[in-house]
Amino acid sequence: MASWTCGRYTWGGCGSHLRTLYASIDEAMRCTCRSWPGVVMPARGTNTATQQPTQSNNSSQGNGNPQRFCSTELPSNIVIEVDNMNFHLHKSPLMSKSRKLQQLITNQEANNSSASTPEAEEGGKHCHLVLVDFPGGSETFELAAEFCFGAKIELCSSNVAPLRCAGEFLEMTEEHSEENLISKAETFLSQSVLNSVKDSIIALKSCERLRPLAETIGIMQRCIDSIVSEALFMWPVRDSTFTPRRRSGRRKCVVVGEEDSWFDEITLLGSPMFKQLILAMKGSELKPEIIETCLMQYAKKHIPGLSRSNRKALASCSSEAEQKELLELVISNLSSKHSTPVRFLFGLLRTATMLSASEACRDVLKKKIGSQLDEATLDDLLIPSYSYLNETLFDIDCVARILGHFLEEERNVAAIDGRVPTSPALMLVGKLIDCYLSEIASDANLKPKKFNDLAISVPDRARLFHDGLYRAVDVYLKAHPWVSKSDREKICEVLDCQKLTLEACTHAAQNERLPLRAVVRVLFFEQLQLRHAIAGTLVAAEEPARTSVASVDAEGSGAGEGCTHDGGDSNTWQVTVRENQVLRLDMDSMRSRVHQLERECSSMKRAIAKMDKTGLEGGGPWWASLSLGRKFGCKFKTQVCDSHEPTTVVDTREGRPHRRPHRE
Repeated sequence: MASWTCGRYTWGGCGSHLRTLYASIDEAMRCTCRSWPGVVMPARGTNTATQQPTQSNNSSQGNGNPQRFCSTELPSNIVIEVDNMNFHLHKSPLMSKSRKLQQLITNQEANNSSASTPEAEEGGKHCHLVLVDFPGGSETFELAAEFCFGAKIELCSSNVAPLRCAGEFLEMTEEHSEENLISKAETFLSQSVLNSVKDSIIALKSCERLRPLAETIGIMQRCIDSIVSEALFMWPVRDSTFTPRRRSGRRKCVVVGEEDSWFDEITLLGSPMFKQLILAMKGSELKPEIIETCLMQYAKKHIPGLSRSNRKALASCSSEAEQKELLELVISNLSSKHSTPVRFLFGLLRTATMLSASEACRDVLKKKIGSQLDEATLDDLLIPSYSYLNETLFDIDCVARILGHFLEEERNVAAIDGRVPTSPALMLVGKLIDCYLSEIASDANLKPKKFNDLAISVPDRARLFHDGLYRAVDVYLKAHPWVSKSDREKICEVLDCQKLTLEACTHAAQNERLPLRAVVRVLFFEQLQLRHAIAGTLVAAEEPARTSVASVDAEGSGAGEGCTHDGGDSNTWQVTVRENQVLRLDMDSMRSRVHQLERECSSMKRAIAKMDKTGLEGGGPWWASLSLGRKFGCKFKTQVCDSHEPTTVVDTREGRPHRRPHRE
């Protein structure tokens, strides 16, 4: 049978076969708490296991709790229960180090000695204490017990805070015993842990299960202050997943080496502890970049779905309520003056929509995204529609509100500077919205009014050319053939035919999906562009003639000055004759040039009429008209794919480029 005191094998019954039984038991498992009749017991010596005063045993008492037994030469005479774990220890070492255990044991012995029953006398020999809400649990109490028995314990950043709280709970002070647990833990905490950011974070993490005692004795606040003070000399580290795209230059981020991994250590903290740390950081003079990096790293670790490129499941995925609370914490602590990566902001916005975060929280995100909309990409704007109230595949209303915040900020900046807002950011946003319209135009549930409203919300000055917008209109009309004629005309009214390139005009003139009124407008401005192109070639041809006239005038004036000294009448007659000759030559050259242009214009009209007739009858390709310019010596740069570059007309006869002015 097992001894109740030490857990080893002891005897019971008549005792007539004790020698045989004693010899069959392993020496390490023989109970020495009581004598074995007829057996010579070995003298007790110093046990070699004094460095490990407790050991595990699978035996259990009547309550079924796991047991821990003392392995020193001292017999066990007290049982201390901590978190359903029974520790069989000796009173003397515990009483010499802990004032609280000394008081509890003394009071229990006094109560048991006052009773005269046999059970009370037996209880006086074996005390039983229950320590409720012991800081750190049974593992910390085991380390504290080893310290009481004189064993050497290894202090580290993860156990120093629990041991400090355990010493406070057990009242292991210097007044009760020298070099006690409180002084040992305080020395290690001050000299080692608080001098390192990573160790301070680990110690702060261990304080989560020590509250409120850790707050009362100030360990949590000391760890937070240490983290903030050390972070003042750190540089932020950017995650490549959310690296922002800057218009001019790149954000400088200095990598300091292994010290940067403390951002990853922060992600191990719980949400309440992380919130307390962030509030302390905001109250200090810490750089906003460091606070933002902490928020990004923590959100990426605990909130799923922030990055579309990272589809791995999170190791520690919290509940939906905890994610929502954390999301609102991160959004409320983002700096309004500091630029945050737009991809990260869009990830927060998608997650806030999925978790049904508060409207105020989502408005803060939309305003911050609107202030940096020129840094966004098309993939960022494609926010899925998570509400059953929206019929479209993507959340178009959200993008419209973000665009409204961007335009409002542009107007405010323009009002301060006193100029018309035609910044490069506005041009980038105009091109981005045109690409977004082309992407969502194929949605069958997209109403014409919503498409038209988003298209006209972009100012006209944000689009240098309307090729991108024409592409979006063409895709929409192709995906919605059932749209009425009035809606088609209204959609096409957003196009400014004067801002279409020649290639886009040619394509639109052959587009059967456009209404007749839109085609007529396109044809009119196409003819206007051809006329401008012909005028450009005429101006290029007149340049050499003007140069020759200027040289002749210079020679004539020089000769006139020389003849003035000889005779005024003869010189005047010679100059007049020469000017008449020059004018006659100029008139002849102009007349021949006009006749040549008339012939070219007639030939162009016949070619256009023939091409239109061929296209209508035979269904020829629309790009056949592109050879028209090359036929008459004009080459036009293809700009259908890029609607934000000026059209350049090149005269192949003279080799001089002329830029066609565009209307604002």
